[in-house]
Amino acid sequence: MSDVATTPMRDALAWATNDTSKAKEPSTNPFVWLWEAIEGDFNDERSTAQILFDAAVSMIPLVDQLCDMRDLVANVRKLSRDAHDMWNWVALVLTLIGLFPTLGSLVKGVLKIFFAFIRHHGGTAAAKAVDAGMTWVITFLRRRDVQRYISLSKIDEIFKWLATEIRAMRAKVNVRELMRAFDRGIDVLQGLVGKVEIIPVVGKKATATLEDVRRIRMMANEHFAGAIRPVQDLLDSIVLRLEKEALAKQKGIVDVANIHFRGNLPEAAAVALMRKYSPRWLSKNGDEFLYSVKADDFRTIVRNVSAKTDPHGRLIPEKDRFPYLSDQSVESFHTLAQHVIRGPARLYRVLGPSSRAMSDCWVTEAVFKKLQSAPDPKAAWREHLAVWPDWNPDGQFVIYDIKAGETLNVWCGKAASQRKAGLPDHFLRGGEEQIVFNIERTDVRNDTVLYYKNTSGKPLSQVKPMTQEQVNALKQNMTAAQRKAFDDSHLCLRQKINHPNISGPFETGWGYTEFDGVLRAAKIGLPELPGQLTTVNR
Repeated sequence: MSDVATTPMRDALAWATNDTSKAKEPSTNPFVWLWEAIEGDFNDERSTAQILFDAAVSMIPLVDQLCDMRDLVANVRKLSRDAHDMWNWVALVLTLIGLFPTLGSLVKGVLKIFFAFIRHHGGTAAAKAVDAGMTWVITFLRRRDVQRYISLSKIDEIFKWLATEIRAMRAKVNVRELMRAFDRGIDVLQGLVGKVEIIPVVGKKATATLEDVRRIRMMANEHFAGAIRPVQDLLDSIVLRLEKEALAKQKGIVDVANIHFRGNLPEAAAVALMRKYSPRWLSKNGDEFLYSVKADDFRTIVRNVSAKTDPHGRLIPEKDRFPYLSDQSVESFHTLAQHVIRGPARLYRVLGPSSRAMSDCWVTEAVFKKLQSAPDPKAAWREHLAVWPDWNPDGQFVIYDIKAGETLNVWCGKAASQRKAGLPDHFLRGGEEQIVFNIERTDVRNDTVLYYKNTSGKPLSQVKPMTQEQVNALKQNMTAAQRKAFDDSHLCLRQKINHPNISGPFETGWGYTEFDGVLRAAKIGLPELPGQLTTVNR
């Protein structure tokens, strides 16, 4: 930057400082003007318009470098006042990421917006900051000049592309790369000092500023190690938020008329179809069988860690206890262990229109992506998670976000193999990692559901539904056989997803039919319920 022609620099400074008068004045020394801009007051409480301006100038090389140096000097001044505040070091790391040579201008502009909101809200409110920043990232991406850049760069799925680029950059955030970026910034500053050091007042101030930057550079090596993990968590939160936006654009459900759902598959029909067609996801006797853990071995452990009160009767907070598991849930595992998931992280649950979003069975993001990359994702899901077709329909998924700073206590382990009495020669293998957690049925975060009586030839949208409360009251005086008859003759549908951490439903792309479409039952006319349409929780 120190060797650039002065006319483009004048234009850049006029742009960055919003002062065109100096650009028109031939006697103005552009390097003095530059140092005045760099050492000017840095405002942490910039308006949204100023934040968008900073993002936009990342597309303009000279102005971009000026802003980088301004931010670097501002970070150094804060650290000079308090070098023990870890968040001051985090702020410096965020600035140095902007000096990574492989960081493209568009990615840098988007990160500038997110980072500005993170600085404003504070690092401990990362999820709130990222959500607030997302609205303005979308505004930035709609700018005409940015749209032109996206078009010329042939970027089709912008949110997915940004998430991929930032994830790749996140892998490079280490002490060595940060020190290199710091040195690049110092080289630029040193070149600029050489242009003004003999000028009274400005030269002395510029030299002193450079010495302050070098002094903080000498301290950085020992402090960066503690700042990297929070920064990586912030970048993970940004990536997850961008991916969520991409999901809404690519796989969002906006019209129930496009859902070709034919209802739940009764167990007898499922067994008959499996016998007839022998789907590829069934294993045969003689193949490896993964036996379940014994409920007796875990009953005491589960009871102790899921207890709501301690031995003295004091209430145990939800964050300090694990979900209760029934014996059936325990025996769905081949291996079983307690685990605490620390955000930012994401879980996935495969389901259909008649499934609850907030329910027990989930998989990690890594497992879900592994399933989706299989030649036949639906077959891989049924085989390796051991899910019978009458247990759970598919065609959709929801995501559960554990945000930065949050934790979630879960049970995890390999899924056990599953047998059915009507299929003595076959079984579902299992073996993939499953995650199980739950909340009480009375918890307001559970889905709101409605029950529709199956009326042949009549769309459900024309059937008057029953609420969960009405069904509970009706079943109170029923026998077991009557309750089963009721369940067989009614379809339970999500009316609304209430858990604030769950977004969806999204399309899996697997379709809604089983056994390669051999079922020819009429498509159910799903009613327009909020729980059947995609909602992205911010």
